[in-house]
Amino acid sequence: MLYVKDLHKSYEVGKVKYQVLKGIDFHVAQGEFVAVMGPSGSGKTTLLNCISCYIPFDGGSITVGGTKLAGQNEEMLAKIRNTKLGFVFQDFMLLDGLTIRENILVPRIVQGEVGRDGEELADKLISLFGIGHIVNKYPAEISGGEKQRAAVARSLINNPMVILADEPTGNLDSKSSRAVIETFIEAKDKMNATIFMVTHDSFAASFCDRVILLKDGTLYRQLEKDGSRSEFQDELLGVIKEMSA
Repeated sequence: MLYVKDLHKSYEVGKVKYQVLKGIDFHVAQGEFVAVMGPSGSGKTTLLNCISCYIPFDGGSITVGGTKLAGQNEEMLAKIRNTKLGFVFQDFMLLDGLTIRENILVPRIVQGEVGRDGEELADKLISLFGIGHIVNKYPAEISGGEKQRAAVARSLINNPMVILADEPTGNLDSKSSRAVIETFIEAKDKMNATIFMVTHDSFAASFCDRVILLKDGTLYRQLEKDGSRSEFQDELLGVIKEMSA
């Protein structure tokens, strides 16, 4: 579903060139929930921005659902962002002047293709994520956890191949964080959604099927959950401590 092969990305500041990603390789299968973790400066955000088509990369390849991103023009990259990728951001990115239902439908509105199927999918997502009581409210009238569940629903309205989540629990308390992660799990279990999440939160990551750990722009380890959530979190914390030693 998502293939990243020998990915390189650097930035130039003056005459100095900084290597941020140094040959990253991994793939994410259909219906898999994968997290990326690592210390500040490890390349997590740069990696997500490359996959999101927001910044170009220097070398290697990224393939989403059979489509290679390298060499695509801006029009095609915009189409890929709106049809093949769904986005969930730390600060929700809901539009204040629209109701929650209208926010969920925004990607369809952008395409000019809401239609009956879009309305029916919106109803399905609203029911699945238990947000029927807020659909006619505005973002300022609901909690952070409710905003994020609405944002997850919006990310699924175009039936994307991959949901890209950038620190989706970063602004939430522990109760709301768990509710949002459970929303991702609902999407995975009931809609076969594929989720790729950048996070610094070992608790959120412990719900994933697999965690990719980056350090200094390289892939340090990949861990697969093989046991309880709490056991997996303990394993993650151990490797994170090892990485920082």
